[in-house]
Amino acid sequence: MRTIAVIPARMGSSRFPGKPIAKILGRPMIEHIYKRVAMSKSLDATYIATCDEEIRQIAEGFGAQVIMTADTHERASDRVAEAVSLPRCGSNRHGARR
Repeated sequence: MRTIAVIPARMGSSRFPGKPIAKILGRPMIEHIYKRVAMSKSLDATYIATCDEEIRQIAEGFGAQVIMTADTHERASDRVAEAVSLPRCGSNRHGARR
């Protein structure tokens, strides 16, 4: 069985729009989060799940694996649920199953 992390991210926060790309020490917040999570030796893979093209471009720019999700999710857990239901999360590049 594979163990993965899925980090939900969206630009449309009502309290802090654009939060995932806000700079902290010169880097987007989402980059700090992704790199810390990816450091875990317990994980086989780390993904960012987003519906925003801007987040996708930034995340792929620092080497993150991104899963595009629907823009209709009201909660982060809904976005994660969609991401883990997709084949990309269920297998690696060589086709091994979870």
